[in-house]
Formats: sequence, C-alpha cells, structure tokens
Amino acid sequence: MESAVTALFEPCILRDVTIPNRVWMPPMCQYSAAPEGPETGVPNDWHFAHYAARATGGTGLIIVEATAVSPEGRISPYDLGIWNDTQVEAFRRITRFLASQGTVPAIQLAHAGRKASTDRPWKGGDPVGPDAHGWDSVAPSPIAFDDRHPVPAELTVDQIKDVVGQFAAAARRALAAGFEIAEIHGAHGYLINEFLSPHSNHRTDAYGGSYENRTRFALEVVDAVREVWPQDKPLFFRVSATEWLDEGGWSADDTVRFAADLRAHGVDLLDVSTGGNASGVRIPTGPGYQVPFAARVKQETTLPVAAVGLITDVEQAEKILANGEADAVLLGRELLRNPSWARLAARELGGEVRVPDQYHRSV
Repeated sequence: MESAVTALFEPCILRDVTIPNRVWMPPMCQYSAAPEGPETGVPNDWHFAHYAARATGGTGLIIVEATAVSPEGRISPYDLGIWNDTQVEAFRRITRFLASQGTVPAIQLAHAGRKASTDRPWKGGDPVGPDAHGWDSVAPSPIAFDDRHPVPAELTVDQIKDVVGQFAAAARRALAAGFEIAEIHGAHGYLINEFLSPHSNHRTDAYGGSYENRTRFALEVVDAVREVWPQDKPLFFRVSATEWLDEGGWSADDTVRFAADLRAHGVDLLDVSTGGNASGVRIPTGPGYQVPFAARVKQETTLPVAAVGLITDVEQAEKILANGEADAVLLGRELLRNPSWARLAARELGGEVRVPDQYHRSV
C-alpha cells in the first residue's frame, strides 16, 4: 500500500475480482427465514433490507450469513439455505442490489454438524426436536457439544462424501445466484471445524487421528468447491485459529500449517476467527483480540487474511491494515450498530467511498 492514511480504502484485488475497499461485513446469522414449507431457507424482505443497508453504507464486501448446503446443515430451522432453486432466485434480488451499489456479494457455505437444530438465540438457543421443526444432528464422532446438546450420529464415509457433494452443489447454486466470492465455513464448532479438531474428532479411519486425516474432509470440500467455482473468482475459508484449550484442541500452530495447505488447494484468503468448538472455555475478549492470529498467518504464510473480533474504531481498523496485520477487516457488531460505518470512516480518513446519488446531501 502506498499510503497508510487510506489503507482502509485501497482496493483489494483477488483473482479477477476487485473489492473497492477493505471494510468488509462478516457472516452474521439473522435466524429469520421460514422454518418449513416452500419458503424454507429462502431469504426474504428482512434479509434484503439488512444487506442492502450495509451496501448503501459503503461496505466493500458483504459475506452473507452462514447458508446451509442441506436442510440438516442449518444451525437453526430459521437459517438460510442454498440447496434448491427457489432459494437461488431469492438470493438474486440481494446480489443484484449489492452489485448495483458497488459492493461485492459473497456467501458463506456451511454445515452446522453437531451444533445443528437449535432455536434462535433470543429464544435461548437450545436444541429443538421435531415438534419445533428440528432434526437429528451429525458429526465426525458421536460426541455432544455440551450437556444441552444431544449426541450426534457419526457420519459414515459414504455420508461424508455426500456432504462434500452438497458443498459443491451449493457452490454451483451460489454462482447462479450472482455471488462473486464463496467462503467455506470451517470455524466456530460447525461440521468442518469438528473434523479438524482432535477435541471433537475421535475417528480411527482416514478422517481421524493424524493432522493429515483430520484435515482431509476440509480439503476435500475445498477441492470440490474449487472445481466448480470459476478460476477467476476468489474462494475464502473461515477458520477458528484456536479453541482456547490448554491441550487437546486445534492450535494456532495448526492454523499456520493449514493455511499453507489451503493456499495449495486454491483458497485465496483466510478469514481468521477463533473458538466455538469447545464449551466452557474462557476467551480473553477485548478490542481486536483475534487480530494477532490473523497477523501470524499473514506473517508466516503467503495467504492473504482478514481479521475480525471487536474491531470498532476507525483508527484501530486503519492501524491493523497499515501495520500489515491483515489485508482486510471484518466488522460484525459495529456494522449492526452503524450500517454506514464505511462512509463515516472515509470522511474521517479522507478516503473515497461510493455514496448513492440519493444520499448526496450526506457528503
């Protein structure tokens, strides 16, 4: 970058996609889709208004919330999905509008694994059964996430292959829906993360045990998605860089090693988060608390990274980029509070961001 003063507003070029700035929105579930019927998993007016507001606010990249590759891959019955054409058509309305505002539309493809079939967070988030639109969960091993969650069914090798195929099919639909970037969700204790970690993966076959075996499923998913995702479009991967366990879990060292593997398999950027796979751990939260994990990957590998974790202040975000700790910042809660954060940051730093003609009086 030529100027640290406008680091947030330097374009980011990945493959043939140019993202106009480094202020990005991470996936944040809205739990607002219909739980049953023909509209199951279909984005609706809430989703359109939610994402459209951040696009008109100048956000350079919006990653749509965790979108399930199958019905049983949803975190809750109210999650979005992309396993049928009705969902694809509804997503097109969102991607068209985002693109019209200069925002790059991205989508996170996900399978919740053993943390599936739960209620909405504001309803307590407890597991739900068939009487509340729920279903039986699956995982690499029959180990419950915590005392509240049921023991999941262990996936067979054939079922693992089926899930890999579901990710590929979802990527094809995401492309048809108008998304420019796909992100594979490998974090926060969901299915791919469950395979990666020895804390949740106790398998003794080719998908468990050694590092190579535990990463096998993730890399098979990456390969399957990359095969159908156009070569001119970027592929992201979200990882939990640590489980915050003293021993027996996925570590920052594993993440650095894995980043190199992902790069070799065609991933263009690592979206670095932490936690979510081990219950009852203490996480030392604070401003930018996950940034050091992204910075380490950036410093020790050639894979670009995005940082997340209580990034709220303009000066803080600018410094992360200017110091070379990340290639982009993902603002979650702050963009919920302030959809126009990017425009306000541009005004403060003297950067350039697109302002809709209808909002010219705000400049």
